[in-house]
Amino acid sequence: MTSTRRVAVVTGSNKGIGFAIVRGLCKTFNGDVYLTARSESLGMKAVEDLKKEGLNPLFHQLDISDSTSIQDLKAFLQKQYGGLDVLVNNAGIAYKGDSKAPFAEQAEVTLKVNFWDTLAVCEALYPLLRPHARVVNVSSFSSVMAFDKCSDAIKAKISNPNISMDQLKELMREFEALAKSDTVEQNGWPKWAYAVSKIGVRVMSYIQGKAFAQDSSRPDIIVNSCCPGYVDTDMTSHKGTKTVDEGAVTPLYLALLPPNVESPKGEFLSEKVVKHWQN
Repeated sequence: MTSTRRVAVVTGSNKGIGFAIVRGLCKTFNGDVYLTARSESLGMKAVEDLKKEGLNPLFHQLDISDSTSIQDLKAFLQKQYGGLDVLVNNAGIAYKGDSKAPFAEQAEVTLKVNFWDTLAVCEALYPLLRPHARVVNVSSFSSVMAFDKCSDAIKAKISNPNISMDQLKELMREFEALAKSDTVEQNGWPKWAYAVSKIGVRVMSYIQGKAFAQDSSRPDIIVNSCCPGYVDTDMTSHKGTKTVDEGAVTPLYLALLPPNVESPKGEFLSEKVVKHWQN
């Protein structure tokens, strides 16, 4: 029997910022909260850790790089809830600064997970979003720093208010191709795969947000992206200055935006403040 309960899903949430977002949603969201992870054992351990805090998250396996895994989650949500109310796309990867992997490999792998696989999750789950749903795509302030290093021509394409998803995909493919020939800098891009992938996430969120604003059949679906900040996680080799709970503040703010707010919509936020490419 399909439940009418509200439901939230956080990708990549068995540790780090995702784990803290689940913790925050369990405390504040009126509905079921799903912690997801590639590894069922690691995910279930994370659920048990939160249960020891008196919280009650649920678990579903999800590997955003596996289309079958994404479709399994979609089918489960459709059958169990008939929809989705909050989606936080937190799953992502970053190579360490001292990685010996060739840059072409770093670009291909990083963009695949952070941009293409995140987009695949969106494309699968967006049809389930109910009116007033909230989507948070975790980007990074590195997107701003990378934008500043782009040529004027690339900047104009990235910040074009009328950019389409096809044009964004073409930009991401262009960067990957240039990485293979080791000519990204000669062609106006920074040699920084993680930050470029997060430019992709940020622009994707903007495009999706505009599309939902035109969807009269499902009013008040809002998509935003954000930077959690420099957080003490495995990804930062625990050099970050914020705790994971501090990193979860802005994603939680966006996931819990009240009905029919005027702003933010399709924006990028840091410290709960809207940031534009130039600031």
